Amino acid sequence: MTEQIHTQLLGRDVSLNVSGPWLAYWLVIMRLAVGWWLLHAGLDKFAGWPFDASWFIGGAAAGTSLGPFVTLFSDGILLSFTNVMIPLGQTLIGLGMILGALTRLAAFFGAVLMLFFYFINGETGGWAHGLVTGELLGILIFAMIATLGAGRVLGVDAYLVGSDFVRNHPKLRYLIG
Repeated sequence: MTEQIHTQLLGRDVSLNVSGPWLAYWLVIMRLAVGWWLLHAGLDKFAGWPFDASWFIGGAAAGTSLGPFVTLFSDGILLSFTNVMIPLGQTLIGLGMILGALTRLAAFFGAVLMLFFYFINGETGGWAHGLVTGELLGILIFAMIATLGAGRVLGVDAYLVGSDFVRNHPKLRYLIG
């Protein structure tokens, strides 16, 4: 099965043939790879519990463009919240990607998390490794997964989208992909 994509890019008509099976394989591979990446990161933080993000959000982030926002979470109850939510968020995003469950929601939060890491790590390191880093590639992969509805390919979302609950609440389709 070959799909034809017709669109415009920079004011020019563009047509592409996309082979259905290869696109499906690619989406599953990307979803599993990024899912394992975040699941592993989250579980590693739980394994070394207690996790402490104060070095990152209190120290490293202070002089960055995100510093005024991120340093609000650098002490007290907000630091405790952050210390739980980073590993929990990474674990849940990873599980969502691997299972293909609520994929667009998981991809959105994965991209947000990667945006924080991208700017804080990049600005504190003076972009020593260049502008294209693992975090930027993670953002792009999450965007691809969300845009192309990767959870509907060998994922739980394929079953959720056909459920009566989702049919009765069509706005939920924005979270499923």
